[in-house]
Amino acid sequence: MKKNTIYPEWDAPYFTGIATMKIYCFPWCKGQPKLENTIQFKSRAEAEQKGYRPCKNCCSGLPHGSWEDNKQEVTLFVPKEFSFAENLKYLSNAPNECLFHIKDKRVYKAIPIEQETPVVEISADYENVMTIRFLGGTTPSRKWVRAAIARYVRDWFDLDTDLVPFYDLAKTDILLQKAVDEFHGLRNVGIPDLFEAICWGIIGQQINLTFAYTLKRRLVENFGRHVECEGERYWIFPSPHNIAALTVEDLAVLRMTVKKCEYLIGVAQLMVEGKLTKERLLDAGDYKKAEKMLTKIRGIGPWTANYVLMRCLRIPSAFPIDDVGLHNAIKYLRGMENKPTKEEILQLSATWTNWESYATFYLWRSLY
Repeated sequence: MKKNTIYPEWDAPYFTGIATMKIYCFPWCKGQPKLENTIQFKSRAEAEQKGYRPCKNCCSGLPHGSWEDNKQEVTLFVPKEFSFAENLKYLSNAPNECLFHIKDKRVYKAIPIEQETPVVEISADYENVMTIRFLGGTTPSRKWVRAAIARYVRDWFDLDTDLVPFYDLAKTDILLQKAVDEFHGLRNVGIPDLFEAICWGIIGQQINLTFAYTLKRRLVENFGRHVECEGERYWIFPSPHNIAALTVEDLAVLRMTVKKCEYLIGVAQLMVEGKLTKERLLDAGDYKKAEKMLTKIRGIGPWTANYVLMRCLRIPSAFPIDDVGLHNAIKYLRGMENKPTKEEILQLSATWTNWESYATFYLWRSLY
């Protein structure tokens, strides 16, 4: 199997933004915009923080050399510090999951991209390579859609994060040593869709994980949609437009608290109005500012905000310090009789600067 080099964020000397279309391109894109309509960005991140989306023609949403398009399937070249097996174990622990299937060491999922909903099989039969195979005649005919699928999977498994500094830090950390040894190659498996991430955070407030998954399934199966492929049903999470038009009475079928129903509808309405987007949160330019933007929204407290920043926005400093799971993990690893105080957690995490998100994720993993 061919191996390739994954280039970092600066895989091009610059990116060209086209102001009239709000898209950005690699310098070698075949498009020829008028010079007065262009703006130069140092990186893809800078372009996206300004609200620009990747050009569909040059597929600039993927690091150069990180993927190979074979039409019926897409190959992703993954970092050495990635273990598909460890990530599969993590995903397999989700009780009553409704948005993907796992069978024979493969993950199956429907991934909607605009008007298309390809169904994919994700596997890793070769070292440093992950394969995305399109099932049941759902192969996208357009390259940019296949690129968007590849980008989604890269984001889902957080493949663009260099874990070497985190592993170096963990070698001498009394809480992280065992976890990183045991789960080496595990990624902060995320929730790329902002609405889904916020809904999951709200649904999970003050209830156990098993019941949270039950509520999520009810939400998805009552208000989402599904596609049939090769004898299997694949569910897609409801869009903000689906939920924004509903009333609390409509959501009664979920058997969830009235307040949580109000929160979900309120968030959906903000997203439909364009007042809440990934771009706006990333454009805050600071972890605390993004956290504040989220906590101003009814139903989103510090825990939910940090959960979203951690699992969706990939902000490395996100730290749900009040999380019960985090407290239980520290108590277990330290052999404590009582859960740690906030002051004790701050002291124990003093060296985690810019890795609080990953440290939390690995500590969660140590609980099961």
